[in-house]
Amino acid sequence: MADAITTASDVARFESRLGKKSFLVTMEVNPPKGTDLSEILAAVKRVAGLVDAINVTDGSGAIMRACSLAVAKIVLDAGLDPILQMTCRDRNRLALQADLLGASILGIRNVLLLTGDDPKAGDHPDAKPVFDINSAALMQVAKGLTQGKDMAGKELSGAPQLCIGAAADPGAKDLEVEMQKFKAKIDAGVSFFQTQAVFDAQRLRAFMERAKMFSKPVLAGILLVKSAKMARYMNEHVWGIHVPEDMIARFERASDKRAECVAVTAELIQAVRDVANGIHLYALGWEELVPAILKKAGVA
Repeated sequence: MADAITTASDVARFESRLGKKSFLVTMEVNPPKGTDLSEILAAVKRVAGLVDAINVTDGSGAIMRACSLAVAKIVLDAGLDPILQMTCRDRNRLALQADLLGASILGIRNVLLLTGDDPKAGDHPDAKPVFDINSAALMQVAKGLTQGKDMAGKELSGAPQLCIGAAADPGAKDLEVEMQKFKAKIDAGVSFFQTQAVFDAQRLRAFMERAKMFSKPVLAGILLVKSAKMARYMNEHVWGIHVPEDMIARFERASDKRAECVAVTAELIQAVRDVANGIHLYALGWEELVPAILKKAGVA
């Protein structure tokens, strides 16, 4: 335990940059479907000094992967501040609270709290979902833990240090309802937001005009499109995603899809740079392109 605390104390903390750094950059990695951590460690090494934190997803897409808490600890030990994603899909309130306490014990402070994808969408469709509480309730639970009490009102022997994050959707059909959710999350203790993938800077601008009154950092989600086929699939099957036709056409014409991905993503970042408080990159396995993207966008 002493080694974990010593390692954690040497890491530049994401929470200390909230509201202070003019433009924040985060990206996410998926834990391996197995125990091989080579890709995770390579990604951390590649973006060291370029990103402010790395999200570690929690069974994203309802795909069974290694424990996000364990991988977040690996990221922390490798020298970058992790943001531990935690969903309500797989744990009841006892396990969720236990993992939040465990994260703090390991030196992991940042948590992004989500409801989680339905298991029917993943690789174990017969798995029974839990959903004992939803993400909004979990945010309130996390806030309560930092104040020294569990969900049942019982006193804790030592309160965790947590920097609570939440998701936001600038492309929501009803922006008024989305802003009500936004405020409720802040009331529940949220300190920062990462959005769904953004492809329309004007819609993001409209959202940010409403969000700026709350003075909480909002990082615009930037998704790395790999091909026209991928873009059309997401438009048809992934809720909240709409890749514009002109962008799809660019990938159809491109002879080098990776180079086009770098160019398109850098343009998106430039389009939102004066709108959001930062970006959150959904690299989707192309983490090796992140340094080139950030350099081309002028944020590295």
